[in-house]
Amino acid sequence: MDIFDQDSRTDDLQKEMEELTMAVFVIRKEGEGLQEPLADIGIIIEGVEVLNELPSVASACALLLGLLYALNIAYPKPLHFTFEVLQKIIMQLDQHMMSAKVQSLYGRLQSSE
Repeated sequence: MDIFDQDSRTDDLQKEMEELTMAVFVIRKEGEGLQEPLADIGIIIEGVEVLNELPSVASACALLLGLLYALNIAYPKPLHFTFEVLQKIIMQLDQHMMSAKVQSLYGRLQSSE
């Protein structure tokens, strides 16, 4: 999962999106600062924009997890643990089935509170 912050004037944006396996994208209006409302937030799966005009990046991440589950798509191998942390620690789903690596992180996070 890549998180992109692109200026809407970029002509190559569509090409870049088509090359992505999986992404949450954010598009800002030209000249707008970080505090201004975003032009668009959406999700790309296998180069296809499947959702757009989402209310927040957080909801886009939650919807991406839901889409992966509903469409029975495996997590990308390079980001397997990232998605597992999102699913099992942040979303608190299937916490009893954590991998050893994620369990270790979870334990460290619990002890630092």
